[in-house]
Amino acid sequence: MVRRLIIGLGNPGAEYADTRHNVGFMVVDALARQSSAVFKPPKAGLAWTSRFLSSPRSYDAAECSLKGRKFILVKPQTYMNKSGEAVKRAMNRYAACQEEVLVVFDDISLPLGAVRMRDRGGAGGHNGLQDILEVLNSDNLPRMRVGIGNNFTRGRQVDYVLSPFDESEREVVQETVGFARDAAYAFVRDGIGVAMNRFNRKRSPADET
Repeated sequence: MVRRLIIGLGNPGAEYADTRHNVGFMVVDALARQSSAVFKPPKAGLAWTSRFLSSPRSYDAAECSLKGRKFILVKPQTYMNKSGEAVKRAMNRYAACQEEVLVVFDDISLPLGAVRMRDRGGAGGHNGLQDILEVLNSDNLPRMRVGIGNNFTRGRQVDYVLSPFDESEREVVQETVGFARDAAYAFVRDGIGVAMNRFNRKRSPADET
């Protein structure tokens, strides 16, 4: 039985692959590599209706396991600001309730390298998370915020989040993705409460600089 979904937010397409806004994709990609899992469009199953089958593909998924516990990685293919429908479909497909889902996304309010987990709350200005909360009509959704910093001038936020990380930031980004991957594993094993207590108190890469 699938008990956990890890959903990384980002934009599909090679032009967005290494941008700050795609750090959620980077984390689930790291989880997939660790399990030698491959992202694919979900197969049609009994839980899918003809309406879902005839709709455009909204997410890719990869099946993983950790010490016998099965979990699913999800990458929405609907672009960041329309992530809600993809998340809802994945939750329906795998019969996951909100407490069994962890959404991973970038956050300009945290310094580069910081990782914070919460069990619920508002979107904090993040359009992808905002769309998810609106579609689910609930803010009771575990999430992981990955800091990307806010080194941009007034009015240039969109340009900043859609830009690639600087070469000088690459080492911290790599360490941060690894830290976030381990925090996601803690969520899979023990749930959001234990993961928060353990990793919100741990030194993340931002604390090392």
